[in-house]
This record gives sequence, C-alpha cells and structure tokens, in this order.
Amino acid sequence: MSASTAVDTDVVLRARGVAKVYGGTHALRGVDFEVRRGHVTALIGENGAGKSTLMKILAGVEQPTMGTIELDGEIVAFESPADAVSHGVAIIHQELNLCGNLSISDNIFVGRELKKGMFVDFAAQRAATRALLEHLEEPLEPTTLVGDLRLGQQQLVEIARALSEETRVLIMDEPTSALSATEVRVLFRVIRELTARGVSIIYISHHLDECLELADTAVVLRDGNVVAQAPMADVDLKWIVAQMVGRDESALFAPMSHDPGEPLLEVDNLIVADPDAPERLAVRGVTFTVHAGEVVGVYGLMGAGRTELLESLAGRNAALGGSVVLGDVDLTHASVADRIDAGLVLVPEDRQRDGLVQALSVGRNVALAAVNRFVSGSFIRRTEERAAVDGVSQQVRIKAAGQDAPIGSLSGGNQQKVVIGRALLTRPRLLVLDEPTRGIDVGAKADIFALMAQEARNGIGVLFATSEVSEVLHACDRILVMARGRISAELDPRTTDREQLMAYSDASLPDDAMGATARTDTDSPTTSEDN
Repeated sequence: MSASTAVDTDVVLRARGVAKVYGGTHALRGVDFEVRRGHVTALIGENGAGKSTLMKILAGVEQPTMGTIELDGEIVAFESPADAVSHGVAIIHQELNLCGNLSISDNIFVGRELKKGMFVDFAAQRAATRALLEHLEEPLEPTTLVGDLRLGQQQLVEIARALSEETRVLIMDEPTSALSATEVRVLFRVIRELTARGVSIIYISHHLDECLELADTAVVLRDGNVVAQAPMADVDLKWIVAQMVGRDESALFAPMSHDPGEPLLEVDNLIVADPDAPERLAVRGVTFTVHAGEVVGVYGLMGAGRTELLESLAGRNAALGGSVVLGDVDLTHASVADRIDAGLVLVPEDRQRDGLVQALSVGRNVALAAVNRFVSGSFIRRTEERAAVDGVSQQVRIKAAGQDAPIGSLSGGNQQKVVIGRALLTRPRLLVLDEPTRGIDVGAKADIFALMAQEARNGIGVLFATSEVSEVLHACDRILVMARGRISAELDPRTTDREQLMAYSDASLPDDAMGATARTDTDSPTTSEDN
C-alpha cells in the first residue's frame, strides 16, 4: 500500500466542493474539508465565515446546494440529523437544543428511548444518564428538569446526549462557551478518551487557546472558503488570528484610558441571594462606583457572583440589603422597566433564552425594549421605528438581509449585536453587559469592544462582566475582581498581569461564611473591604 493510499484510508468524513446558497447569499463556496480517524480537527473562522453551515451539512441538518459528502470513501446524503446519527455522525450545537420542561434523562434519550418490551425503560435511562453525568463529573439527579439547571449544566447535558450515541464523528460547536474552568478540563479529558478510541472530533471554538491545546489540525474558513489549513504543531495564535481577520490580536481591542466624569452608578453593601438556592448568598456586601464615561470590567470565575450582581442591578434579582443609585435616582426597589426608564439596561449572558424572541424578526427584536418611544395612542409609528432601528443597526454593525429577516438566520455574533442594539435604543446612561462576547469570534468581539469604547467617549457608563482574562486586561479602564460573591480587588489593567488577576479571583472565604444563610449574612453583612 502506498503512503498516499494509507493516508486516504485514514479519512473518515470528507466534503468535496460543497457550496450552499441562501437566496443570493453564498454561505459556502466550493469547500473541501476532511476529518481523520482519531484526530481533533479545529474549524476556525469569524461569525458568518460558514463554519456552522458546513457543520449542519455534515450533520444532516442542511443539504448542500452543490458538492458531495463522503463517509469512509462512499458518497452519502444525510436526509436528517437522525439519519446522520444512524451513520455515526453527531453534532453538539452552539445554541442549546434542549427541552426545559423535560428531565435530564428524558432529554438525553428523547426520540431514541430505551425499551423494555413495548414500554420505555425509564429506570435504564436514568441509570445510563447517571453514569454519563458521573463520567462528566457532574453528579446531577437524572430526574431534574433541564429548565432548572444553570447554563453550564445544560451545556453538559447536551454533551452527555452526544456521548450516549454510537458516534464515529462528533461535531462540537462552541462546547465550552458556558462551562467553568473545571468543567472545561473534564471535557478535554473526555475528548482525549474519545480520540484514543478512534472517534474523530470536529472542534469549533472562539477560544483559540483551546484549539491550540486540543487539535491536531487547524482549518480556517473565511467568507465561505477554506483559506488555510496546517498541522496544529506548525501554527500559533498570531497565525490563526491573521488568517481569520487579517490583523494581529492586539489590534482587536479599542484604546481605553477614557476620562471618567462624575459618579454615575453607586452600589453600596449590596446583598443578593442565589436565585437557584435562595438560602445561600450569591452577592455578599458589594460596594463600588461606576463613573460616567468609563468602562469597568468585572472579572471572576464561574460561581463568583458576577451574573447575580449584574442581574440584581437590572432588577431581575431582588436585593436583600444595600442600595443601588443611578445618578440621583434610587433604584434599589425599582422594577426592570423603571430601571430601563431611568437609564440602566442589561445585555444578558444567555442571548437565546433571555435576549431574543425567536418568533420575531431582526427589526422587531431590536425595537422591543424601546417600543414606547414610537407609540401614539393605540398605534405604533412604524416609519419612525424602522428609521431608529436602521440607525442603531448601522451603529452596532449588524449584518442581516434586512429588518424583516428571521432572527435565526443571523450568526451568533450578529444576534449578540441585535441584543446590544436593542439596549442602546433605550438611550441608556449605564450599559451593563454580562459576558458580551460569549460564543462569538474575534472580529465580532472587536466590534463590540469598539462600540463599548465609543459609548464611554459619549459619556455613557459601561459595566461588563467576563471570565476572559484578555478582555479585562485590554478592554476596560478599571477592573473589579469578584470571588465568592465579594469584590476581592480593584485593579488598574495597565499595571496588572494575568497572574495577579488569577490570584485575586481565587481568593477564598472561611467555610463558615460560605455556609451562612441569607438571614445570617443580612444581619451581619460583610463588605468587600473585609477581603
């Protein structure tokens, strides 16, 4: 057998000349792509580059306009995702595809239930689910409703479902976007176990360091074309970014060092219960200020209390103690609507669940929070509304076929821009963003950070939370580090390095404090200075 023949027999899945056209839009342009047995192939590109479209075609979700798919050298045409799974090709979608009103076990086996005679063997399904979750080091009860899980746990359920199938090629589209650092380590272990058994992985992630660590091969898509591919041993981060967007990573962050104005947001000794476990505290006596015209980053690991803090500021989680004042308006007990009217608006972490209405168009989603601006009596001034939506869409650089396009037709980065555009349409004084770059590419990140910097220059206060070290070191004027519900440090990004940031984020609390109830901590609140 020749060397070339030996290499070819190692190819499990191959796309040849695959093109996909939606109306007049070419999502893919004659793509050649191959996956080798037991290898991790990193598919890299900006939002809109064609990654998800190619993966949907390989997984039977979409059909190619032109080109062919080969499995073990034989041409195949998957008619549906179920057909692809029956051939050993499964996908974990970027946007979770779970039923919140069903249990974990039911979600994992939906559509392919385990049977005992004529009946579903629920006990066997629960046992299999428990084993899968234990392997992922997430000991959840299989009967728990998926809707009651936090986002990272839902992501692990999606992964467990894929692992439960007899998979030969597993496509992972942003599998770590909602996972903690510990959960990511577990997933990497599972991936290495799968590849050791001969399973092929297609790995899509905007966390480029993950691709560098995991993958054997890098394939870069741009504008529907494969523009570069190489063994991962021969590439580095600068090479990947340059191939994706044609510029160095350091150029992706807008210059900071704004000139802050008067204090805008003043938070004093804020205490907030964990919404998933009200007997415990998520935010423990937090005090800080955001000035007009500055960008403040809140950094912390999973469970630090970042999301609970920001959602409390927006009125989604009620405060047990402390105060929130915006300008001269006390918002401590105000509703979400009243806070928006006062100028405080939140861009939530989970854009699919909390940020978008899938049944509405792009334009309707953008206009949703500011619709009162365009109401006259019983009518909406549609011409004025559409003009305002056009203006903010240009401002945040939304790429869409038009205002009437379905929201689901947009890439993840453009969907996030829709949510941000809707927030800006309310004319905020303080823009609050929770993980604004989760699951989007470096180019879209650059757009969002440039927008945040511009809003600060316009005098708006910007407060954003992130678990990305590079973001708080490059994209804000001041860093607040959270650990276990408290602010453990306030840092200047110009004089802070990665090691210092991580040290403060790992700051611990005494065991008795962690076990305290909401009432105990409210009676004897602990402020951030106690750290």
